[in-house]
Amino acid sequence: MFKRMRRLRMHPTSRALVRENSLHVEDFIYPLFVKSGVNIKKEISSMPGVFQMSIDEILKEAQVLQDLGINAIILFGIPETKDSIGSDALCEHGIIASAIRAIKKVYPKMFIVTDLCFCEFTDHGHCGILDMEHESVNNDATLEILAKQALIHAHAGADMIAPSGMMDGMIEVLREALDGEGFINLPIMSYSTKFASAYYGPFRDVAESAPSFGDRKTYQMDPANRREAINESIEDEKQGADILMVKPALAYLDIIRDVRNATALPLCVYNVSGEYAMLKVAGKAGVIDYERVMMETMLAFKRAGADIIISYHAKEVAEVLRRTK
Repeated sequence: MFKRMRRLRMHPTSRALVRENSLHVEDFIYPLFVKSGVNIKKEISSMPGVFQMSIDEILKEAQVLQDLGINAIILFGIPETKDSIGSDALCEHGIIASAIRAIKKVYPKMFIVTDLCFCEFTDHGHCGILDMEHESVNNDATLEILAKQALIHAHAGADMIAPSGMMDGMIEVLREALDGEGFINLPIMSYSTKFASAYYGPFRDVAESAPSFGDRKTYQMDPANRREAINESIEDEKQGADILMVKPALAYLDIIRDVRNATALPLCVYNVSGEYAMLKVAGKAGVIDYERVMMETMLAFKRAGADIIISYHAKEVAEVLRRTK
């Protein structure tokens, strides 16, 4: 006699009892883009519902997030002036450091993660100090300023730092720098497996971070490589990362599962701008049930092995979860 697999699907309560994965508002980190100036709230055409905001507007948004139960954000900065080494990111009065202090003053319980990179701060749009001979980023010179950037964020009050530049050795250098200044309990969430992906296009609109020449293929990962993807995350674990990350998420569910199987560390996924924009466009066109597809996508990340989801959908997800409790 064949096995009856459908028995537990016949009643909503039994379906809920045996559900293997579920979403909680605590799973999410919401990205915010802070721009120099005041009274700025500029929607990005390629990312409906996502804004560049000045610090005063960020503070209003933080209240909205807390009302939804979202208590974790990741900050990206858009400075007034960019230069070859991203000097604003190395200044205690720079846009990110100033935003951290302002948020913590009003919302001390907001958990602030800071993206640690230079692409938003450099006039060339690459993730560190340039090596012009090879038209790429100088790995070791960038590690030096990356450590300085981390300490600026730490002293400003960041709760976690998230280095995203895919520099070799970045976790070891950052851990040593933070520990040396007494920040032994400040966790590092590494963008440990980050692909050179076409899915980042809309992000470069909102962060104003498109490279002025070339691309980032010499330091971000080849989308074709699976074994290397696992090795990158395992190497960052060895160097002392507290949380690993796979970015992008939707087209890399196999990599998420591979990394999940290879480590016991918490695993984050970044549901990136292109993934978000595709759902928004499809929903507006009426070709999908936007809300259901959004929630199904988030569940796919959890099913693949993610513990944490960075997503521009986070506010909408929180609203759905509150409504369907």
